[in-house]
Amino acid sequence: MSWASPKIVARSEQSRWRHAGTHRLRLLDPWDCRHERLGTRYARERRGMLVGTNSVLGKPTVEFRESDANCLDIGLINNMPDAALEATERQFDSLLDSAADGMLVRLRVYGMPDVPRTESGRRHVDSFYSDIKELWDRHLDGLIVTGTEPRAQNLMDEPYWGSLTRVLEWAEHNTHSTVWSCLAAHAAVLHIDGIGRRALSHKRFGVFEYARMSDHRLTVDTPPQLPMPHSRWNDVPEDVLTSCGYRVLTWSADAGVDAFVKQRRKSQFVFLQGHPEYEANTLLLEYRRDIRRFLGHERETYPTMAQGYFDKPTVEALAALQRRALADRSEALLEDFTTILARARVTNTWRPGATRMYRNWLFDMCAQKARRVRARQWR
Repeated sequence: MSWASPKIVARSEQSRWRHAGTHRLRLLDPWDCRHERLGTRYARERRGMLVGTNSVLGKPTVEFRESDANCLDIGLINNMPDAALEATERQFDSLLDSAADGMLVRLRVYGMPDVPRTESGRRHVDSFYSDIKELWDRHLDGLIVTGTEPRAQNLMDEPYWGSLTRVLEWAEHNTHSTVWSCLAAHAAVLHIDGIGRRALSHKRFGVFEYARMSDHRLTVDTPPQLPMPHSRWNDVPEDVLTSCGYRVLTWSADAGVDAFVKQRRKSQFVFLQGHPEYEANTLLLEYRRDIRRFLGHERETYPTMAQGYFDKPTVEALAALQRRALADRSEALLEDFTTILARARVTNTWRPGATRMYRNWLFDMCAQKARRVRARQWR
């Protein structure tokens, strides 16, 4: 991610030891692009965080070079709610790190000032993120734009709508490819083609099996069936997407479209309704949050249990507690839920496929960058 000063490097180093334990980071000169850690070379510095190369200790340090087609500048616009800001940073950091096979990725995180935040959330964004205004006069190889919890019935009424559409129009001309995640995907197709999302009768929540529908460079070497976590109340239908020129990459009979693409001027736009970046326990924590909201009378309906996610004993125990909660809506039950969830066995079944898709995304941008570099050399 992009860190504004050496002291942020130090803060991040402490955080990495807490969250990972296996990462060895050293405080770098803020303008030094060299980096190292065990297994995968890595750094945080003023111009961005470097991930990738999967080199072994003892080899010369690798330097990020703008002219090298294997060095990619990636931006992450993190619009997630305050409670999920740091988890989202960590998730994309980890996914890109595992996907960057032989490539070097410089990742910078951006914030949109008009996404509603608490004081602590705003302080985090102001301290650790670059402002999207810095994008307007630059080019990135790739961009990832996350969604957030909607506040308005119509996405065009969201306070950040103007900023988001400006990012979209900038990305068409200034990236090789942009990933639009979840709500950001819904907002993008609404702005591009006027495709409105449709409300689902219940939350699409869990891990669903998706079939590969297209032979595309993003699906090279992916398995025919791809498990993928989803957490959403809305959907964009396949027939409407295909009628507007979108190419569906993955589809499920139970959950509809997941990944789809469309070329937009100079950039290939990739749209994901699911969350390949999720960690193994992300859905578990979200389910617990929604149970707490129900027991605390912050929501009226009992949350849908994540499909295809929990092991059978956990499903049975959670179903029994759900019956108790519906009969006696007491916050005291949350402790019992917490005990069950702490014993739950959850596995990140989607990680291999997610890593392969993101590796293909990075490879594709490397190829596009190589063509651009060669074209400049022949001028």
